[in-house]
Amino acid sequence: MSQFSNHDFKGQRALIRVDFNVPLDKKTFAITDDNRMRAAVPTIEKILADGGSVILMSHLGRPKEGPEEKYSLKHIISHLSQLLGGVTVKFADDCIGQSAIDLSAGLLPGEVLLLENLRFYKQEEKGDVGFAEQLSKLGDVYVNDAFGTAHRAHASTAVIAQFFEAGKKMFGLLMNGEVASAEKIMHESEKPFTAIIGGAKVSDKILIIENLLERATDIIIGGGMAYTFMKAQGGHIGNSLCEDDRLDTAVTLLKKAEAKGVVIHLPSDSIVADKFAADANTSTAPSNSIPDGWMGLDVGPNACEQFANVIKRSKTILWNGPMGVFEMEKFQHGTKTIAIAVAEATQGGAFSLVGGGDSVAAVNQFGFADKVSYVSTGGGAMLEYFEGKVLPGIAAIKEA
Repeated sequence: MSQFSNHDFKGQRALIRVDFNVPLDKKTFAITDDNRMRAAVPTIEKILADGGSVILMSHLGRPKEGPEEKYSLKHIISHLSQLLGGVTVKFADDCIGQSAIDLSAGLLPGEVLLLENLRFYKQEEKGDVGFAEQLSKLGDVYVNDAFGTAHRAHASTAVIAQFFEAGKKMFGLLMNGEVASAEKIMHESEKPFTAIIGGAKVSDKILIIENLLERATDIIIGGGMAYTFMKAQGGHIGNSLCEDDRLDTAVTLLKKAEAKGVVIHLPSDSIVADKFAADANTSTAPSNSIPDGWMGLDVGPNACEQFANVIKRSKTILWNGPMGVFEMEKFQHGTKTIAIAVAEATQGGAFSLVGGGDSVAAVNQFGFADKVSYVSTGGGAMLEYFEGKVLPGIAAIKEA
């Protein structure tokens, strides 16, 4: 059992850092995707059920200079109340200062207070100690449940922890789940361990691939980044996406993998198109001989079969990044095939973690989110964790 699950919050005010940075409709301010809010509900409900009260702090968007109407957290109050089964959500029109102090001090057991956007203050992102101390005065216990911001050393995600003694700072249920799943992949992975890495750019994924070479048995590479590897090996890739300044990097990664006995799987064939558009003419071509004027926008049928076979015999699976431009129907087959194979392997006993915005969007779109072991909410944070970096939001509590 985690420290959070064992803690009795009766009569305590829990100051929770949540990630309510949800997309809002530009005109109506209606929430267009509430997944991040839903993810925090179990943590909030446990505290309320214990007889504690809850003070929620979050950022929303990227306000430039102080308060902006479109980034006010007041827009999410009614939906948050709905998610919590009708509990009235009080709102402080500032995250520090007298009104926030008075409202938090007056909270009764079972009550919820939402603070205004933390990023209306520059001190939040600067990790200002004085700002963190002011926030800390609003609660008796600090709970970090915002994995999506764990890689930032901000005032509310890392710096604030120093103002709470051991036993009064902890991860929430979401954060516990994220950390446990990530650690299972990195430190307790059963072999064969397959990492599926997609997306547009090799440069975004170099560190994660290097770190996984120490752990994985197989690495599947798809998406636009695959063509940089193809060209690096002397292939002809037509108009496909390529980072010419990363060709040497690709060769180095392939050599390192070979030296460590890690098999890198590149797509043998591709679905190619004559333009980057939903109504493009399409064809199939070997990934290393794509005609001039054509570009690879998805992995081909042979690659799909090859990749699915590797995945189905795996015991541990990490998936980060799509295989093609899955937002367009003509180029979603590769990503969908991966989703199906990961789901089947999971059903057969494998542990699977899906993370990174596009892969998460894909498993949700294709209806496989509940058929994998864990879907991570933190794109950038998860990527940095698998690159082997220390995440300040995790370290601040683990070192307690």
